[in-house]
Amino acid sequence: MEIQTLNPTTPRQRQRIEAFLKRNGLRFDDMHYYAAVTDDDGEMIAGGGLKGNVIKCVAVDDAHKGEAIANTLISHLIAHANEEGHSNVMLFTKPKNRQLFESLSFRLLAEAPEAVLMETGIGGINNMVEQLKKIKEEGEVCKENNQECKKEEKTNLNITTPQHLNPSTPQPLTTTTHLRGVVVMNCNPFTLGHRYLIEQAAKQVERLFVMVVREDCSLFAYAERKAMVEQGVAHLKNVTVIDGSEYAISQATFPTYFLKRLDDAADTQMLLDLDLFRRHIAPALGTTVRFVGTEPTDRLTRRYNQLMHEVLADVREIVRLEKEGNAVSASRVRKAMEQGDMSTIRQLVPPTTLPYIIAHLATQALQAELDTTPKPGLVDKDNNGAHHDMDYALMQRSIDTLHPYFVKLALLGCADALPTHTSIRDIGIEAEKAMLSATNGVNTHKGALFSMGLAVVAAAHEKNTDSLQTTIKALAASFPDTNGTHGSKAKLLSKGTTAIKGALDNAREGYEMLFAEWLPFYIERRKERDAHTLHKTLLRIMCDLDDTNVIYRTDLATAEEVKQEARALLDSFSKAALKDMDRHYTTRNISPGGAADMLSLTIFIGSIQT
Repeated sequence: MEIQTLNPTTPRQRQRIEAFLKRNGLRFDDMHYYAAVTDDDGEMIAGGGLKGNVIKCVAVDDAHKGEAIANTLISHLIAHANEEGHSNVMLFTKPKNRQLFESLSFRLLAEAPEAVLMETGIGGINNMVEQLKKIKEEGEVCKENNQECKKEEKTNLNITTPQHLNPSTPQPLTTTTHLRGVVVMNCNPFTLGHRYLIEQAAKQVERLFVMVVREDCSLFAYAERKAMVEQGVAHLKNVTVIDGSEYAISQATFPTYFLKRLDDAADTQMLLDLDLFRRHIAPALGTTVRFVGTEPTDRLTRRYNQLMHEVLADVREIVRLEKEGNAVSASRVRKAMEQGDMSTIRQLVPPTTLPYIIAHLATQALQAELDTTPKPGLVDKDNNGAHHDMDYALMQRSIDTLHPYFVKLALLGCADALPTHTSIRDIGIEAEKAMLSATNGVNTHKGALFSMGLAVVAAAHEKNTDSLQTTIKALAASFPDTNGTHGSKAKLLSKGTTAIKGALDNAREGYEMLFAEWLPFYIERRKERDAHTLHKTLLRIMCDLDDTNVIYRTDLATAEEVKQEARALLDSFSKAALKDMDRHYTTRNISPGGAADMLSLTIFIGSIQT
């Protein structure tokens, strides 16, 4: 017998795995690695796979059970997971297999009627439990010393909340009860509804722990969601925000390959999640109460609440906060983000959440520009345009890298006083360095970083979006003239012939053409539900903009031709003609990068200025 490695992503090898699993009453599940034990004839007699540090799809043919094959196979999978950097390994399996895996050094973490979760290796859940106990003990020391303990906020964004964003009157520590409670929430993003739930729960216990769901499958990343919660509840003295459990069992992580009926999957993963909380998390924190909000709409969440009442001793449901007759929810906020309805967003979230939403709208605007396909001479999903050093994946990596810096700029803009040029510049320099590091030195979004950065700061600073243009002007006025940029070089080329406006000039004028012409054009196309809104808006911008990127790559005469060709195509638009323009511009090394930056900015301002 020998162990062969199979690649589950290869169609032929996947078919072989699927056939073996079917023979043993299992279904294929998502895996990146599979080990097959074969006999002397090359027939698969046992197998098991990995997804990260989770062992999956383990099976041994009936004729070979009891031959210690399972021991050899599991040892191999554990060793492979260790080589990939995982010090502990988990598996989900049928309850009847529990003793087998206990004999192979696995320990039980949680169980449900249809499944058990087990683990082996160094650290694992014991480390998490010790960390939670330390948090609990720190709180008890604070109480004994009768002093307020403030835990230093740390997120991978390295950002702090402006003082004025936090409520000025802290809630006094509740002393009417000795209970400790927990709220587990996703906060995608953090809303007034989440804050209301936490405030109501905090009144009923001496200490409340808020655990933010750690799994990163939401619009807002875990670090952002946790930061929003920390900043949104900073006024509550008896509330501690803690890291989410790395063992949260969700629909995304729970495998179903061994369940007889897929209908059992949702209840099983919920029961495992609750049992893990009951066995490990609650005792470590010394909590006896679990708080949840009532769920009027989502069926799965409502079922989770029902199971929670069955499994846990003390579950308290708090009626959801409502606005205009509807529950305040993160889904309403996300819908308003899609619709560019900032007035609704401001009614549903605390001020501490707004900077994160503004930053996301900026990132989404850059993404929308990149995804617009086809584009003349520009990188899109189809091709690299006139660029030999950029492609879609590189541009995507650049956008992802810039996002945390838009968050920093938005937080900076929330200050009562308008941020200084120096403070904006310093974040911009950090962002540019990170971008160049991510792109191996290729300047993918330097122009967009400048224009979008100013707009993000202005949007975060202004409660009234009608004054957004004035604020952008004020911010740009503090920036000195530039040297060495494409814009400054293009202006030198045009000296004595025509007055060319660079990126800084346009910003100092508050992007007059954008607010007067491009934004109304874009909004009108959106109202009409025009499928080519972004293509046409790009062409509309190209009709007017002195695109210094075009001038730098070609000459003034070509830049004028671009304006004329864009107007002609806009007057008689077709996608086929746009593709022809793309091929033509690619051949001639024409790339209207300045227009692309202004398209992103138009999309962003359209998303915050209803």
